[in-house]
Amino acid sequence: MKLQIVELIDRHHHMTSVAEILGIKQPTVTFHMKSLEEEMQVKLFESRNGKTFLTEAGQALLHYAVKMNALAKESKRVVKEYDSLYRGTLHIGASYVPATYLLPPILQTFSREFPGIRISLSVKPSPVIRNMLSRHQIDLGIVSSEPFTGQNLVAESLCFDDLVLVCAPGHPLTKSESPDIEQIARTPFALHGSESSTRKVTDQWVNQHSLRLRSTVELDSLEAIKQLVLLGDHISFMSRMAVWREKEQGWLHILPIPGLQASRYIYSVHNADRLPSVQINRFLQVLRETSSLLGQNTP
Repeated sequence: MKLQIVELIDRHHHMTSVAEILGIKQPTVTFHMKSLEEEMQVKLFESRNGKTFLTEAGQALLHYAVKMNALAKESKRVVKEYDSLYRGTLHIGASYVPATYLLPPILQTFSREFPGIRISLSVKPSPVIRNMLSRHQIDLGIVSSEPFTGQNLVAESLCFDDLVLVCAPGHPLTKSESPDIEQIARTPFALHGSESSTRKVTDQWVNQHSLRLRSTVELDSLEAIKQLVLLGDHISFMSRMAVWREKEQGWLHILPIPGLQASRYIYSVHNADRLPSVQINRFLQVLRETSSLLGQNTP
């Protein structure tokens, strides 16, 4: 209760709102706040302009309160699963490429086996998904990313998903199997959004070769970038998984990116502090099988 109050005060800044959410009276909220300060022997809350805020010490406690509240909620969910294995909600987070090109058949297979399980899928950039996992906001993350490490995050590589240079079939760059770096820099370039992991690799590549890209257009939508590239003038760096169907149908041409050192994979990621549920373990099994098959189809 006390740690819930810390998190809710930071979110709402009104004790009345906190009391309503917890279903208790405002004096009870005040009592728990004072009790917590006595336990910690430090001031955790302060009032300003009729609102309640966390002090610096309270902000430090908030970091742990969020985790402990999430773990308490998680422990209740895990215990309930033993009574109802086929009910509940599975919270998954995925970056755009696996969410669009990998997960649909997996979601269909899982939904058939567990029709009573509600699946909630959040599609965000890879760094956002990793942050959601750290804050216990989702059960599992599937991200397309270069190798990474994270506190309490356990990553399992599912399949290789390198970045490739993408252009229209009739583009001048298709005349060479290995395009020149300077030629790429002189060609109109479609950039991914600033939070995208692909954008970060693109920026690293540009800085590594001391380049200045010409006529850049920035788009948050991978499909919008595809449509722009299909028109013929622009090129872009994209996930091989995201464009392999268009490549097979002859709509897009892919080339290696000269001098690119970063390797990219599709990862499943979970928080080491969370005990995987029966549903998560089954979902991971289907995910591994499907990723292996898809990896074979995208050489």
